[in-house]
Amino acid sequence: MGSYVAHRLRRNGDRMRGRRAFGRLRKGRSGKWQAGYTGLDGRVHYATTTFETADDARIWLRLEQRHLEADPDAWIPPKERLELKEANLAPVFSDHAERYIIGKPRPRPLKPSTEANYRYLLERHILPVFGSRRIDRITPASIQKWYESLPPRRPTERAHAYALLRSIMQFAVDRPLALIQENPCQTPSAGRVVAKGRIRTATLEELQVIVDNMPERLRLAVLIAAWCGLRQGETMELRREDVNMARATLSVSRAVTRVAGSDPIVGDPKSEAGNRVVSIPPHILPAFREHLKRHTGPERDALLFWGRDSGEQLAPSTLYRWYYPAREAAGRKDLRWHDLRHTSATMAAETGASLRDLMHRHGHSTAAASLRYQHFVLSRDQELAAKLSAMAVAGI
Repeated sequence: MGSYVAHRLRRNGDRMRGRRAFGRLRKGRSGKWQAGYTGLDGRVHYATTTFETADDARIWLRLEQRHLEADPDAWIPPKERLELKEANLAPVFSDHAERYIIGKPRPRPLKPSTEANYRYLLERHILPVFGSRRIDRITPASIQKWYESLPPRRPTERAHAYALLRSIMQFAVDRPLALIQENPCQTPSAGRVVAKGRIRTATLEELQVIVDNMPERLRLAVLIAAWCGLRQGETMELRREDVNMARATLSVSRAVTRVAGSDPIVGDPKSEAGNRVVSIPPHILPAFREHLKRHTGPERDALLFWGRDSGEQLAPSTLYRWYYPAREAAGRKDLRWHDLRHTSATMAAETGASLRDLMHRHGHSTAAASLRYQHFVLSRDQELAAKLSAMAVAGI
């Protein structure tokens, strides 16, 4: 079987590189398209359905080719896959993954950006290997082999792909009628992103340089991120009615996300805890007054920060076009926009804010996120104590 498989793969590869593409297309009398290809058994296998357009048929062929070449030993002809599905046996992974994305019960629906990221990881890393394999035939050994083949130079993407695969397989275990008895993803650490190092927050002097080097209509955005701790999507969806100058508060109840190829999508904040009211530090209230007067429309729903027109949220690319030179002027090319939020949380922790205070102010749904900043401040205090001791010893 091994030599024959290699022969078929070489032959299919030669066709892809030569004049003939993988598979065949035929337009029927009905106007619909039929797609088929020669499988590893030497027979022609057709899709179990016809397609409205030739492009749809080509997509099906492309996916079949990827399944066939990625894992020849697990290849199953299309008709047999359909029969397995109809027999209510364990589904093939691609069907189960789709059910996980669109059909898994969740407290809140997946955000469009999260779904887009899941589909990217599936298409790029997971489906080419496991897409056509029945989930009860995915073994720990095959997963370990797949994980080791992922690009080591992209550790974050690698960890996210493994974590997604583990979640999808756990969904098969947790269903009322379990499809598999045990999750074959048995290396928990493989799905963890290892931090490259402690984030260096911005100093007050650096913040001021960044603000001074931003255009006037965007300076308040930097202040909101650094002093109020809002996420970028929350900041870009702020409207006049969300600012209560009398009480000096910001109401955070929406966030904007962007998925490639689509218009801005307005939805809830990242988590339930993201719905919150944040107090504005008094020293930046003048900046709010100036911004509302000069750069925000009079309507209640007028955006604080707008893009091509006053009705569209500012795009991240536009924000970064100004932010990157501003941070470089401050000597902080390493300071991501999200690090301004880290700066806010760290400064709040340094004031002695409690864990509950940090969680509320920054919209954290778990204590672990806010504990990072308390631990950081504690380590700074320990360093200070050590230096005080060194001074005392030196004076003795």
